[in-house]
Amino acid sequence: MRLLYLGDVVGRSGRDAVIERLPEIRRRLETDFVVVNGENAAHGFGITPKICEEFYAAGVDVVTLGNHSWDQREIMPYIDGDHRLLRPLNYPAGTPGKGVGVYPASRGRKVMVMQVMGRLFMDPLDDPFAAAERELAKVRLGPGGMDAILLDIHAEATSEKMAMAHVVDGRVSMVVGSHSHVPTADHRIFTGGTAYQSDAGMCGDYDSVIGMKKDAAIFKFVRKIPGERLSPAEGIATVCGLLVETDDRTGLAARVAPVRLGGRLAECWP
Repeated sequence: MRLLYLGDVVGRSGRDAVIERLPEIRRRLETDFVVVNGENAAHGFGITPKICEEFYAAGVDVVTLGNHSWDQREIMPYIDGDHRLLRPLNYPAGTPGKGVGVYPASRGRKVMVMQVMGRLFMDPLDDPFAAAERELAKVRLGPGGMDAILLDIHAEATSEKMAMAHVVDGRVSMVVGSHSHVPTADHRIFTGGTAYQSDAGMCGDYDSVIGMKKDAAIFKFVRKIPGERLSPAEGIATVCGLLVETDDRTGLAARVAPVRLGGRLAECWP
């Protein structure tokens, strides 16, 4: 099975690039399942029901969120009714929405997707390691269980992301990091068979400060006083992500490769 994960979509530029290019990407890479992180899709902060529907129409199977999950108020009453939209699993009990789901893929196969949010330099949520363990205790990867399991860890610290991957190695198909908006060069398959990358990067304009217009972002660093509100850069976006091909016998990774298309970064087709 071929799983494609696309990193944080930032603003209109990122949305347009993903929506325009995803049908071609799915055909060319023969992907079976696509997950997109959409937590910065609505002008850089959160997501709206309309944007979710646009992603689904373009070929996205599941949308994950993160620390900006609730920035758009209209998502609060919507998320409970959209089983394909996931917020971090380790939000406190009673938070709207859910952090894990099982979804159909081609040829009757099943894909489990879950997301956790890290705690280092982030909001102090519940333990992401314990949350992941609780869900993995309910299922198994391979014959008679899930055909693939994808874990999105939305976190600031690469150490926390990497620790999570080692903890679940051999029990999920892939662990991919989101949030930092910079694609890392450490894509690999761990000894237990789980594919990993510390951060898939963003889908957005890289002539920016992690997707935001340069001048306002630089002002905040240089002057350290309130200034113009950050807003997404509007140039040509790069679509960044990770492709993982699994072994149908085990559900573990057989191949992992980065995806970088268009914009300012060096292009990389798997």
